[in-house]
Amino acid sequence: MARSPAAVGSRPNRAVLLAVTCLGQFMVLLDNTIVGAALPDMQHRLHTQLTGLQWIVDAYVLLVAMLLLSGGVFADRFGRKRVYLTGAVVFTAASALCSLAPSVGWLIAGRALQGIGASALSPASLALLAAAYPVPQERIKAIGLWAGFSGIGLAAGPVAGGVLTDAFGWPAIFLVNLPIGAILLLVGLRHLDESRNPNAPAIDIPGTVLSVVAVGALTYGLIEGGARGWTAPVILGSFAAAAILLAAFVAVEARRSAPMLPLRLFRQRLFTVSNTAMIVVGFALMGSSFFFSQFFVYVQGSSILRAGLQTLPVSLGMVTVSPFAGRLAARYGFRIVVTIGLTLAGGGLLALGLVHADTGYGNVWWRLAVVGIGFALTMSPLTGATIQAVRPQEGGLASGISSTTRQIGAVLGVAVLGAVVRTRQSGGASFEAGLNSAFVAAGAVTMAAAAFTGLWLARSKPTEGLAVPHRSTGPDAITTPDEATTNTR
Repeated sequence: MARSPAAVGSRPNRAVLLAVTCLGQFMVLLDNTIVGAALPDMQHRLHTQLTGLQWIVDAYVLLVAMLLLSGGVFADRFGRKRVYLTGAVVFTAASALCSLAPSVGWLIAGRALQGIGASALSPASLALLAAAYPVPQERIKAIGLWAGFSGIGLAAGPVAGGVLTDAFGWPAIFLVNLPIGAILLLVGLRHLDESRNPNAPAIDIPGTVLSVVAVGALTYGLIEGGARGWTAPVILGSFAAAAILLAAFVAVEARRSAPMLPLRLFRQRLFTVSNTAMIVVGFALMGSSFFFSQFFVYVQGSSILRAGLQTLPVSLGMVTVSPFAGRLAARYGFRIVVTIGLTLAGGGLLALGLVHADTGYGNVWWRLAVVGIGFALTMSPLTGATIQAVRPQEGGLASGISSTTRQIGAVLGVAVLGAVVRTRQSGGASFEAGLNSAFVAAGAVTMAAAAFTGLWLARSKPTEGLAVPHRSTGPDAITTPDEATTNTR
């Protein structure tokens, strides 16, 4: 069957497309980890408290989490190139706004805008690759390169954040996105081919709006509860609103012919268990990572640059082990690998809860590395389990839902663990004691998830190895580096 030039393109054009899409995903993932290194400087220069820092992180993660599935559908319906470049423009402009923010409020607004841009740019980048590489084996190699290169952003974030913040202050971590965004626009306009899917499903606007507002209300209650009091009317009202809106979301999704989140998928035990575990992964990983730099700066007295380097074992552990997680799961099964990974990560977090101001770094770095290795062993197999639980033609959608549940867990992790720290401090405990409690709480939740997957994460139907999505556009288009590496093996 003949292939259209727009879908396939020449090999030089495809090489440029691969470079552009990799660079775009690199920028998005870099922003996930670079901000953590700058949080202490933001707190000092913007005169904000822990609540402000939580919003700086969660404003971005919340919008990414809730708009990922819709972003892929937008790319399919309105053009992958158009959505990709639009996302790049929004992300770059938002980065400029963040760098110029005179107050915490403006910075939070910029971060939310960044999240909107990322939710368009990231799924569209993978959708462009899928359209340009229709041959399965070529697509596998392309996505493998996309995953490997973009994954560098995860490891580079703490170091780059520490260097830039130490030398120029926190605005520099956002200014670094401006030249990258300019390159994406200039090269993308000239070399990317447009493509779309005429049979793409309709956009679920009611479901998208309800999900954003519901999770936003829940996040508000969790973050502000520690500062305003858990029984304050506004906090109780936010929790009540979240419950009502979530119920409305479920009701709307149950009645739509093409929902953004098909509720019937949760009838499969493997699908439900794997996504529940993925929420815990996002919760514990992002929630604890939020405090890593703050621990080294405020508790152990490190400089911002040194703190960025000291947190590196987490990212290095993840980037190093992730490519092997899928192979291990294919050989030994999802349950064994995921349970071992969660046990390692939970143990590492519990061990971090025993670290104090006078603990030498030689007795800290390995705990961070164990956390990174443990979570690296879980994410790819959990995505593979989610995909295996559904029909082959729904593999992409399942992958997108897996990424979304992890991001929702990340939003809740920053909010809940921050609330743990604030509650301890309001009771007279030191910041160090609050951090120890947060790490122990994250470790306990992760260990409970290990027991949960050990009991319930079993195959719901016989398969061979890890399933591979048969379509890589639309809702499935957002995939983390470790997930994409696994799904292409």
